[in-house]
Amino acid sequence: MLTGETGHHAARVLRLKVGEEITVADEHGGLFKGRVTAVLEGEVEAELLENLPSVEPPLTVTLLQGLPKGDKMDLIIEKCTELGVKRIIPLLTERVIVRLDEETALRKQKRWQRVARAAAQQSRRGHIPAVEPPRTLEEALEAFTAETLLLILWEGERSRGLKEVLGRASPSQPVALIVGPEGGLSEEEVDFACKAGGIPVHLGPRILRTETAGLTCLAIVMYELGDLGR
Repeated sequence: MLTGETGHHAARVLRLKVGEEITVADEHGGLFKGRVTAVLEGEVEAELLENLPSVEPPLTVTLLQGLPKGDKMDLIIEKCTELGVKRIIPLLTERVIVRLDEETALRKQKRWQRVARAAAQQSRRGHIPAVEPPRTLEEALEAFTAETLLLILWEGERSRGLKEVLGRASPSQPVALIVGPEGGLSEEEVDFACKAGGIPVHLGPRILRTETAGLTCLAIVMYELGDLGR
C-alpha cells in the first residue's frame, strides 16, 4: 500500500491507473517492480512482481555541511541525494550566519527530509538519505570511527589536493566531507577536525561557494571510489 504523501502523490498527482507498472522502494535500498491493482482516495495498492537491481552506491558518504543562508540547503540536499550521499548533517560552525531556535531547527529538518525523499524518488534510489538535526562540529564528529576518511574542504590548504588523498583511499572505506558555510571554516575548527582524524584538502586553484564545494567533492569521490561513471 502506498499511503501518506506517497499515496497522495501517486493517486492525485501522477494519477496512476490500475494495471500500470511502477517502481517501488522499501527505504532500505530495496527496489521492486510492481503493478497497480487499486487506486483509492489518496492511496494506491500494488502487487510486487520482482526484485530490481539496487542503484545504491557501494560507498558510504556523509556530508557535514555548514549551514548556509537562504534556501541553499535545499539545493545541496537535493543534488547530493541524486549523487548518492548516505547521510547529511547540517553544521552550526563559528561563521554560520543563520541562527535557529529549537522549534525552527525541527521545522527545517522536516522540510529538508522531504526534499531528500523527493530527490530519492526522482533518482529512483531505494534509500532516502537521513538529514539529521543541526549540530556543532564537535557533536557531529563524535559519530565517526577512525576508519572513516574524514576530508576537510578548506581553502587555507595549499599543498594537499583531493586527488592525492583519494589515490591512497580504499573503495570500502566510509567517507565524510566537512564543508564550511559562506565564511568557511575557522583555523580553530580545522585544527579540531584534524585532531579527530580529518585531512584538509583543496579542490583546485579557485574558491568555490559553499553550495558548490560539497557537490563537487561528492561527485569526485563517487567517481573515484564509488559507482559514478562505471
